[in-house]
Amino acid sequence: MSANRRKDLWSVLLATLFFGAASGIFLATLTNYLAQVHGFGAQERGWLELPRELPGFLILWVIGGLLVHLRESRIAAVAMLLTAAGALGLGYLADGRWLVVVWVFVWSLGDHIIFAVEGPLGLKLARAGAEGHRLGQLGGARNLGVIGGVALVWLIARFAGDRFDLFYFGAAIAAVIAGWFYFRLGIGHGDRPSRRLVVRRRYGLFYVISALFGIRKQIFLVFGTWLLVSVRGVPVTTIALLFLVSSTLGVVLRPLLGDVIDWVGERVVLAADSLLLLIVCLVYAFAADLVAPPYDLYLLYAAYVLDHVLFALRVARTTYLQKIAVDEADITPTISLGITIDHAVAMTLPIVSGVIWEQYGYRWVFLIAAAIAVAGFFICLRIRIPHPAAVRSRERS
Repeated sequence: MSANRRKDLWSVLLATLFFGAASGIFLATLTNYLAQVHGFGAQERGWLELPRELPGFLILWVIGGLLVHLRESRIAAVAMLLTAAGALGLGYLADGRWLVVVWVFVWSLGDHIIFAVEGPLGLKLARAGAEGHRLGQLGGARNLGVIGGVALVWLIARFAGDRFDLFYFGAAIAAVIAGWFYFRLGIGHGDRPSRRLVVRRRYGLFYVISALFGIRKQIFLVFGTWLLVSVRGVPVTTIALLFLVSSTLGVVLRPLLGDVIDWVGERVVLAADSLLLLIVCLVYAFAADLVAPPYDLYLLYAAYVLDHVLFALRVARTTYLQKIAVDEADITPTISLGITIDHAVAMTLPIVSGVIWEQYGYRWVFLIAAAIAVAGFFICLRIRIPHPAAVRSRERS
């Protein structure tokens, strides 16, 4: 690896680390912030997912517009500035619920832009056959950043109380530092511009898997956390500690899981992820019936940590797309379309699930998710990786 390429790799790793710190602060505190500061209930929490996930739905057009003017590293820097603005707004300028919606939207726009470009950036720094390893390294760096962010939340909460203004100020600083590291990247200077929009029949299974990921993501980000906070009364310090534990495991496991993707392939990994998600959903639904207190709560903690660790396997979608892509310029816009598809699901599912939660109880939400996980297992079994030469020789249609 050349000196310039090594410098770019370190810049990407450090940018990902500080982005992880900002994300860790936000995700570890948002549920408690909404419940304690603004009095959100389960149904309101579900409705908030509509504006929070709207940037993900719009990302196809946002990225398409930005790709005309900027390469991926510059787009990532812009994303971090938006993330910082959203965090500062929540900490200091959210006097009412409508302002909460505005600042959550701004933060989420930056967050979703970075998810569209971080995979292509990682692939540019990977050698052939080790794409999962490189993306796993970036995942480990992100988890290391999450540890730092969550540790900051825990320390502030421990010694100053639930100071959400301080939490989000720290997130903004971390995002700005990440943006600086992205801005100084040199990779991509000589690449052909990515296309604004790509829709190909051969990417159909990638689109379906993206929709399934939208469902899977909501189980963890919204309802897994909401179960702990609203039903079991878990405080912000414990949520932060669970993030710390799962992120610590992720520092080691994410690179290893990236290697597993390279060794056994995306078909096996994504199918196994669906089965493990099924177990998580059943634990969320029936922990209180399976074991006596307080061990039922410990079982929920274990499911929450496993749910978090399994997020490492989402990079298998990116490596799968890279292996079936007929043109490297397809990757970024196709990932953007995948994000738009998974957010079309993510914008509507929490609203429906919030109503089901309040009308029929939380168990039904997780049972429906378990049924979807079973369907996902059989869909992922259809994955086939063609020989690289066969991919490039196909007609581009």
